[in-house]
Amino acid sequence: MTKQRILLIQGHPDTEITHLGHLLEEAYARGAASAGHEVRRIVVAKLGFRLLRSKKEWQFGKLPDSLEQAQHDIAWAEHIVIFYPLWLGDMPALLKGFLEQVARPDFAFNKHSANPFEVKKLAGRSARVVVTMGMHATLYRWFFRAHSVKSLERNILRFLGLAPVRETLIGMVEDMDETKLQEWTEKLEALGEAAQ
Repeated sequence: MTKQRILLIQGHPDTEITHLGHLLEEAYARGAASAGHEVRRIVVAKLGFRLLRSKKEWQFGKLPDSLEQAQHDIAWAEHIVIFYPLWLGDMPALLKGFLEQVARPDFAFNKHSANPFEVKKLAGRSARVVVTMGMHATLYRWFFRAHSVKSLERNILRFLGLAPVRETLIGMVEDMDETKLQEWTEKLEALGEAAQ
């Protein structure tokens, strides 16, 4: 198996306690390291940055110093895994703000091209999105059409050139017992070993 450069992005805004998403990230990292993959991590909640307020700021404003290493790590990675809890049917605002900040012109695409979105500078990378939620994952996938995950995949990740993009949806997290937790951590560890 080819060794991969893997970036794990933890999108849970709460760093005060350990959540399921943190345990799943740890399992993925453990599996990846055991297979010899290189692993880097970004904990979005530990980065200090303000939210973008205008198109002008996004196009011409300076990237916050706190996000320079994050951009470097994204450029370094061959595979990116994003972990987040479903909040009000979507990713937490802090994670969305992070993605808006780092996906700047000339980093994610060539703003000087006749069609700037034609040159996707993050092409050649794959991704996985791991989402935890209180509802049944099947209900979210079929009744709600997994709208926020599909939006992230289509409008951000694939738009920037990442492909393939896979997803892991984990529901009913408040009722999860130790047996189910063990099953999920083993699944994520195996995904880490396979760099998927």
